[in-house]
Amino acid sequence: MTDCQRPLPDDVTAVRRALVEWYEGDHRSFPWRETTDPYEILVSEVMSQQTQLGRVVEAWSEFLERWPTAADLAAADRADVVGFWTSHSLGYNNRAKYLHEAAQQVQSEFDGSFPQTPAGLSELMGVGPYTANAVASFAFDNGDAVVDTNVKRVLYRVFDVPDDDATFERVANDLMPDGESRVWNNAIMELGGVACEKTPHCDEAGCPWREWCHAYQTGDFTAPDVPTQPSFEGSRRQMRGRVVKVLGEHDEMNLDTLGHRIRVDYTPDGEYGRVWLRELLSDLSDDGLVEVEGAEGETVIRLQG
Repeated sequence: MTDCQRPLPDDVTAVRRALVEWYEGDHRSFPWRETTDPYEILVSEVMSQQTQLGRVVEAWSEFLERWPTAADLAAADRADVVGFWTSHSLGYNNRAKYLHEAAQQVQSEFDGSFPQTPAGLSELMGVGPYTANAVASFAFDNGDAVVDTNVKRVLYRVFDVPDDDATFERVANDLMPDGESRVWNNAIMELGGVACEKTPHCDEAGCPWREWCHAYQTGDFTAPDVPTQPSFEGSRRQMRGRVVKVLGEHDEMNLDTLGHRIRVDYTPDGEYGRVWLRELLSDLSDDGLVEVEGAEGETVIRLQG
């Protein structure tokens, strides 16, 4: 049992199997998913921090062609490394400096071999907890559950986990099969990246967790990084559009006639009546879209010429 509002499904094994089978059946192909070299994976993780994955592929390949190993990078001139970073628009230059320093640490402090645990990898310059865990997972199959924005969104939607970092960590680790951090973290990050994006694609992507998903069952796809969107139906935005459309079909129209044309529940003295409509028209007038003349029921409205 976790601290989330709803417990994980009783058959967690089925949940795990469904995700892994979905991932292994078909997933996006990135070259760093085809290697277990910690240096190559570290480079991909650092590059991906501020750059779309599609753009990282070319930069990653060119970087490794120029500096194939950590030893090659450690021996490089730092100005050259930073220059590469800048020319490929890879974000803050200090990341290039830290990557260079980390490579030097591997040579001088770890005898040329990368640490294999998150704690050990965290000793490298510029390697925070997330990156250390990712490298430990993908290079050595020796990490904890990765919890990034995509994973939080998945857990929040599927299992109704509250927006709390400590709870996300606990639930993510409860879900991950022991000793399978490489495939599991790749799989759940893939789920968040292709099926459970900010705009979900549950059916199109064949999300393997639909039968357990709270969001899929309720239709509420909000998440920590996806705030509730105001409904367009009945919104001021919709009503403004209706006013402009109706007036575009007529030279001019009086207040009450216009009100009845844009809302079936318009009543002059009701909640959606003259006061409400005048406020709406005032906004449109301020925006230079309509002209309002007269008073009360004799008010005439037209589009500005």
